[in-house]
Amino acid sequence: MDQIGRGISDAVKIILSFDREFLQIVSVSIKVSTASTLLASILGIPAGIFISTTRFPGRDSVKTVLSTLMSLPTVVVGLTVYAFLSRSGPLGSMKLLYTQAAIIIGQTILIFPIITSLTISAVSTMDRRIKETALSLGANQSQAFRIFLKESRYGITAAVIAGFGRVFAEVGVSMMLGGNIRHYTRTITTAIALETSKGAFSMGIALGAVLLVVAFAINIVFLQFQRYAGR
Repeated sequence: MDQIGRGISDAVKIILSFDREFLQIVSVSIKVSTASTLLASILGIPAGIFISTTRFPGRDSVKTVLSTLMSLPTVVVGLTVYAFLSRSGPLGSMKLLYTQAAIIIGQTILIFPIITSLTISAVSTMDRRIKETALSLGANQSQAFRIFLKESRYGITAAVIAGFGRVFAEVGVSMMLGGNIRHYTRTITTAIALETSKGAFSMGIALGAVLLVVAFAINIVFLQFQRYAGR
C-alpha cells in the first residue's frame, strides 16, 4: 500500500509540474492518434457514404466484413504492417519501421473499419424522405444529397470520435511498429507498459490518469453526438 500511495503522490507531482518527459509522451500520443484518425476519416467516411447509399453486388458481404474487422486485434494489425515494413518486406526500402509514420499507418488500418461501419450505420438510419422533400422543394440531386448528408453529421462525427478513442488507447500497433523509442515513438500506452515493467509506478500512474480522463471525455462526447444523431 505504501508503494501505491507514493506512486500516486509522485504521479500528482509529475502532472502538476508539467514534467518534460510526461508532456513529450502525451504529445506523441496526441500527434499520431490525430493523424491516423484524420487519415482514416478521409478514407472511411466517403467509403461509408458510398456503401450505404449505393446498391452493388456483394454490398452485404462488404458490410459484414467491415463489421467483423471492427474488433480486429491490434497485434494482428501490427504484425501484418510489420511484415510489409520490415527490412525484408516489400516496403522495407522506405525505412518506415520504428517511426511515427509506421504507427500512423497501423492505426489508420485499425480504425478504418470502425469509422466506415459507423458511418454506414449513421447514414443508413437517416429518413430517406429528407432527400425526397428537398427535391420536391426545388433542390437538384447534388443539393438534396448534401442536405441529406448534413442531417447525418452527428452520427458521422460520433464515428470519428469512436475511431480516435480506439487508437488513443491501443498499445499493440504502437509497440510493434514504433518500437517505444524515447522522445520519438513512445506513446502513453507503451510508456505505461515500460514504466510498469521497470517498477516506476509514478510515471505509469500519471500517464494512466491522462488516459482515463481522455477516455472519459471521449465517451461523453461520443454519447452526446449519438444522442443528437438519434433525434
